[in-house]
Amino acid sequence: MAWVYLVAAGILETGWAIGLKYTDGFRRPLPSILTVAAMAASMLLLGLAARTLPIGTAYAIWVGIGAVGAVVLGIILFDEPRDFARMFFVGLLIVSLVGLKLTTRG
Repeated sequence: MAWVYLVAAGILETGWAIGLKYTDGFRRPLPSILTVAAMAASMLLLGLAARTLPIGTAYAIWVGIGAVGAVVLGIILFDEPRDFARMFFVGLLIVSLVGLKLTTRG
């Protein structure tokens, strides 16, 4: 169950990272409330996952899912760059996340 919590936490991290763009510096109430709620839920789920998983692994995967998700959604939603080098390094992040999963018990 810890891995399910961790993946959900990572997805919520992606959500709040993208949500920051919509808050306009926390001047827009609804996006700000949703972003802060996603932050809290993401942290809660990370905490639940870390009860079973090593914190280094849990934190790295949480950040990695959020980073990959933010890059992908940034490309889709905000027309951010999608050049070869950027995609190559996102691919390396994904390989690293899979490697951590495969080498971690729990």
